[in-house]
Amino acid sequence: MQTVAVIDYGMGNLHSVAKALEHVGAGRVLVTSDAQTIREADRVVFPGVGAIRDCMAEIRRLGFDSLVREVSQDRPFLGICVGMQALMEHSEENDGVDCIGLFPGRVRFFGKDMVEGGEHLKVPHMGWNEVQQSIEHPLWHEIPDGGRFYFVHSYYVEAGNPAQVAGRGHYGKDFAAALAEGSSFAVQFHPEKSHTHGLQLLQNFVSWDGRR
Repeated sequence: MQTVAVIDYGMGNLHSVAKALEHVGAGRVLVTSDAQTIREADRVVFPGVGAIRDCMAEIRRLGFDSLVREVSQDRPFLGICVGMQALMEHSEENDGVDCIGLFPGRVRFFGKDMVEGGEHLKVPHMGWNEVQQSIEHPLWHEIPDGGRFYFVHSYYVEAGNPAQVAGRGHYGKDFAAALAEGSSFAVQFHPEKSHTHGLQLLQNFVSWDGRR
């Protein structure tokens, strides 16, 4: 039976992610902060919610910045929400925070006065939104282009390498909703809260061999 490790660094709704993975037949799902358990897992999920400064402080304290760079190279690896943002080089949240740097690019604030079509857009961006698929990828299997997913975020990813953008969202401005490189995939939305399409993405992840 395969093992999926959900990295626990004290930030994120980890058990809802774990339950969703179990629901789609992930096998043995372990919510863990043990580095060796994470290293031995067949697949790794890196979720997160909250302020990036607090997240990165815990990630560095636990040595998970180097661990994430290690385990993301040789097995299927999925970043979710702030977990995706932590994989970038830098976030402008909290007056600027250096992140893990797995993907080139920055995390930026949507802004306080966004208007589109005469309508004032609230921040955080919260609710259902379409994701336009930028590339073909095994994690999009049986998910329609333009499928809707559930988002909660005030900051968005500005990718440094457009070729790594696997999906795009729009909320006042275009932003990277999903990134892909090698055996790593990361999403800004919450698949565990995104009903049919989100569960399909998680099911695709647990059957993915880490190749395009």
